[in-house]
Amino acid sequence: MVGLMDATEAIENRGWTLAHQRADVGFTVLHQRVQLDIDLALRKLRGSTEITISPHSADLKTLRLNCRQCDLNRLSINGKPSASMSYTDPYKQSRLNWKAGVNQYHMLQERLEGQLKVPPPEPELVINLPKSVRILELDPDTTLDRAGKVSGDPMVADVTQNTKPAIDQTIHFTPIIISVDFSIDEIRDGIQFVGCNSGDLQFPHAYSQNSLPGAACCLFPCLDAIDSRSTWEISLKCPRTIGDVFKRSLRPASINETGGTDFQRAEADQLPSLSDEEAALDMVVICSGDMTDEIVDLHDPSKKTTSFTCTTSVAPQHIGFAIGPFEHVDLAAFRESDEDDKLGQNAVPVHGFCLPGRADELKNTCLPLAKAIDFFTLTYGSYPFSSYKLCFIEDLMHDCVETASLSLCSTRLLFPEDIIEPLDRVTRQLVYTLACQWSGVNIIPKEPADTWAVVGMAYFITDMFMRKLSGNNEYRYQQKRASDRVCGLDVARPSIYDTGKILWLEPSQAEFLALKSPLVLFILDRRLQKASGSSGFSRIISRVFLNAKVGDMANGALNTANFQKTCERLGHAKLDVFFAQWVYGAGCPKFRVTQRFNKKRLVVEMLIQQVQGDAQPEVDIDPNTFMRDVKEDLQGIFAGAVQPAFIGPMTIRIHEADGTPYEHIVEIKEVMTKFDIPYNTKYKRLKRSRRQKERTTGPAIDFTAENHDDVLLYCLGDVLQSEEEVREWRLSEWSKEEEDKMSQESYEWIRMDADFEWICKMQLNQPGYMYLSQLQQDRDVVAQLESIQFMAASREHPLVSTIFIRTLMDSRYFHGIRTAAATALARLAKDEIGWVGLFHLEKAFQEFFCLPGSKMTRSNDFSDRASYYIQCAIPRAIANIRDNNGKAPLTARKFLYEKLRYNDNSNNEFSDSHYLATLMNALAESISSAIPQQSETFDLGNNDGDELGFFHSCLEEIDRYRRIDEWIPSYHNILSITSLECKQRLITSGGIPTHAGDFLQYTQDGCYSDLRLTAFSSLVELGLTRNDHVLRWFLFVLGTDPSPYIRERMLHLFGKSLGLAAIGENSNSPPASSVPQPTALIIEQEASTQARQDDLARRKTISGALAALRADLASNTTLQSSLWQAITSPALTLPQLGALLEICSLLYEPQTSILVALKYPRYWQCRSSRRTTLPGTSKPSLVLTFSHTSKVRTKLVPKLPLLTAVVPQAPLPTPALKRSGSSSSTATAPLRLSIKPPKKPGTPGLPSSAGMAAPATPMEGVKPRLTLKLNLKGPSKGAGPGTPRG
Repeated sequence: MVGLMDATEAIENRGWTLAHQRADVGFTVLHQRVQLDIDLALRKLRGSTEITISPHSADLKTLRLNCRQCDLNRLSINGKPSASMSYTDPYKQSRLNWKAGVNQYHMLQERLEGQLKVPPPEPELVINLPKSVRILELDPDTTLDRAGKVSGDPMVADVTQNTKPAIDQTIHFTPIIISVDFSIDEIRDGIQFVGCNSGDLQFPHAYSQNSLPGAACCLFPCLDAIDSRSTWEISLKCPRTIGDVFKRSLRPASINETGGTDFQRAEADQLPSLSDEEAALDMVVICSGDMTDEIVDLHDPSKKTTSFTCTTSVAPQHIGFAIGPFEHVDLAAFRESDEDDKLGQNAVPVHGFCLPGRADELKNTCLPLAKAIDFFTLTYGSYPFSSYKLCFIEDLMHDCVETASLSLCSTRLLFPEDIIEPLDRVTRQLVYTLACQWSGVNIIPKEPADTWAVVGMAYFITDMFMRKLSGNNEYRYQQKRASDRVCGLDVARPSIYDTGKILWLEPSQAEFLALKSPLVLFILDRRLQKASGSSGFSRIISRVFLNAKVGDMANGALNTANFQKTCERLGHAKLDVFFAQWVYGAGCPKFRVTQRFNKKRLVVEMLIQQVQGDAQPEVDIDPNTFMRDVKEDLQGIFAGAVQPAFIGPMTIRIHEADGTPYEHIVEIKEVMTKFDIPYNTKYKRLKRSRRQKERTTGPAIDFTAENHDDVLLYCLGDVLQSEEEVREWRLSEWSKEEEDKMSQESYEWIRMDADFEWICKMQLNQPGYMYLSQLQQDRDVVAQLESIQFMAASREHPLVSTIFIRTLMDSRYFHGIRTAAATALARLAKDEIGWVGLFHLEKAFQEFFCLPGSKMTRSNDFSDRASYYIQCAIPRAIANIRDNNGKAPLTARKFLYEKLRYNDNSNNEFSDSHYLATLMNALAESISSAIPQQSETFDLGNNDGDELGFFHSCLEEIDRYRRIDEWIPSYHNILSITSLECKQRLITSGGIPTHAGDFLQYTQDGCYSDLRLTAFSSLVELGLTRNDHVLRWFLFVLGTDPSPYIRERMLHLFGKSLGLAAIGENSNSPPASSVPQPTALIIEQEASTQARQDDLARRKTISGALAALRADLASNTTLQSSLWQAITSPALTLPQLGALLEICSLLYEPQTSILVALKYPRYWQCRSSRRTTLPGTSKPSLVLTFSHTSKVRTKLVPKLPLLTAVVPQAPLPTPALKRSGSSSSTATAPLRLSIKPPKKPGTPGLPSSAGMAAPATPMEGVKPRLTLKLNLKGPSKGAGPGTPRG
């Protein structure tokens, strides 16, 4: 068997094992109780948790838990304090305690190595069990309550029935209860606050961000791993209304008579005052599980506590909540009456929550969800929870986050009734989020490599519902487009099984996994239905869900091997080969098929070759995937081996001369497969021209059984057939030679893989008129799309344009086929064939959307969605038309300009924002290819003057809609976003000069998030991040923006900018001319050859790109300082910090050094003041003030000798040393030295002009001496205010 290997051997030979599994911690979590008191105004949190665990043995001595950014206040085991524990907070380790730079990145990486490595993270909290805690073995009949205590009531449900731990299904030892009280004053991850900062005008709300391992422990201590599943009790305390949010926290005032505490409220508010209506809005608490009660705090009526229970065992990352002034919408009210009758009391309640004022958008967006949950329940099994909730919130990093019975969704998904464009995309995304409640939350992958099965099942049942909602044509059309995308993307990639292991390395791999996994299950469903005649994959999914419900699937964890066995058992087929090729193997097959009809033998001789193993051309590095490619290269992750042969059945359908389709199933076993297909019909194919003439001029066809063949033959594409229409539309017909050739054919067409059982590229060498028959007579949209794709890639010919325009004008075709035909017509707009493709596109637009007999556009009417898609597709196609010089024809540019300028939406009930965006993009794309020559003066009568004037008119029209969007905002500011994209495209083509301010003005806070990101993206694409000021602002926003969505997208843009710099795009050096002068002598020097080799290496290889990137950016001091400031920002989460540290490792060499900064010593000065009386004395003293000057000393000076004076027989004065202006010794006040005069009369005083003391009248024979020592050093580290200084 060629090209196959044993699945186990294939896994062992991958070459890497990146999926880190959590080691056995010695216990299983049974139940966890969490209580959180959330202060939205101060963005702080206080809480407590009780974790009930079941030890795996009596020798358990150490408990290891995950806990981040928490300050632990109290910890006890079974109520007994634990004095021995170790806690390392990675967030407190995320900054170096000295002045460092990007070259010390490795020192920070080493600190965070345990938390930045492959998830799950290493435990941060290690607790040693006290000796007083004994672990005893339990009686097998012992019953435990939910708290883990022994219960004597046999009616109490055993907690093990709900948990079903993966390690053991039975509790053998005494459970242990871990109690932790904690607080979080500086929150960086785990919870997001919106509208709580000064100046943030959004409604205040907060929500959890614990969708990934390592994020739940930022909210409360837990065992943060996806396979650590338990039941939950959650209590959340929060302000009762919005007005209570912005009032200062209560503080204790006095102790009342009953022993309680009386509170008083501060009068001032923290933030500007709210209107009475806004302040009275209730704060709603939404959480995973079922709400049990909601009570107002007895001591503080401005707060309330809401409690929830989750009796289904889920992981900590699947516990989510949201707090805010949400409006409630009962989505179950949109359930149809017949669905209510079918489900009865089993109907699942569906609730929607949104911020005030967006309830109508929520109703419109989530309308199909009640129907979807009923479809899933009836088709695949009961819903694993008691209710389903959706909550739409701001600034969510991802579009949707799935938690138990609750989906947190971004407000970016909401759209009103008058918006058409996002309908299909958003609906599928929300239905997938619902499907994840079955496959993703209730069922989890046992290993990271098993993620493909969980993701694939969720998307498979999503697409099954979308088929019911949108129809089979839409379903198969989308599957075909997804198959084509997979064939284009699945090159030099790991298999979907191995992709699950590296999702932690680069999250963008999840997009490919979500694309290919459901397609693999789709073709598996097709093959099972044909092989066994069973209900296909739907029955297998139902069994998997049932196994998880009844406990046959340990811990609800799905394994690929067990999943394969289930498919084989219920599908009645061996699937070793299928899983080895499509799950454990990488790549997709490419078939090259040749066919020939043998008249003597009456067989069709076919040869099928697989050419995916042929040498592929080396492609340039894509800046969008540069960081992913670099990480995979550094980690030693290589693409899966190309499979020379894929094996399996393929259905070939031959439509013979009488129109009857005959199916033949052949088995593909080798790289080259030859076989003969018998021919059944003895009649010749009828001439097409004669049949067309009969169809056009004859009487109407009677739709009876006798004429049914005629109906099928001419069911589609038979429009524009009259002679007048042929002349008016400039249509072409078959030549006599072609008709004669067609009449000699023995069959109509051959359809390869007719049942869509392969994800492949197919190249069949049948003539174009056979593809025409397939396009017009085959009712399958996949067959029709394949015909369009083949003819679009063929040589330009007026007849092909005729076929496409008839397809476009026939409304009976599926809208996806018509839009594909419109797109293909752009390739037929060539001067060699008279620009017939452009004529047909303009003529079709005039026929559909203009006034009769005029080119003036009618008022928009988007009530027909298919017509709307056509109206958008034609301008997009015209924008791609180019002449032989690569320029768009003036006719095409004027067409687009007029449609944009004279657009009328006054009588349309739908918004035209997306349609206008399509016209703006099309116009910019068209004029960017034909930039007129700029001149100081031009004559409007000249052609160049007309071109230049028209170009400026186009620019003004695009900018006009940008200004309109500032006054009347469009949906998501789509017009402003499109205007920036058009401006970027025109700058890139050299049409307009670069002005960074045009984009920077939209990068500030207050603009819509996607508009800000578009502006930043334009700056990156144009290479403006090479400017130091722009780069500093870019990295400042990346490190400090409060929105996690903005920070995450900015991080991706930063990686893209590095990719552009690595391959040499937007470099400052001008490109060398590739066209030599005709008379120039070209001398190829070694230096120029080496430069070309280096340029080729940086564009083709990762090593060459990294070397060029280091050479270009290593000396950029602005990048170094700004990047390190972003790294040290307290706003970043640990994953974002790890990503920036990885970038440092690519650019800079590590230097294990510490930069020590010492201040230069400063000169002292002495100043004398008037005599004063010191406290406690009655006589005046002379005061000398010592203080630092601004002058610094940079050179060493020799030590000065002490000046002394001796005064014999005279008592020495007592000096008093103090800081001026304060009775306490502070570090900043200047020193004062005062010397009291002696008590005996005649003792001289000290002169004020000297820095030493000397007697006025020295005694005879004795040299006066007075020694004065001053210690001017600062206080020691532990010295207090009263510590003497010398």
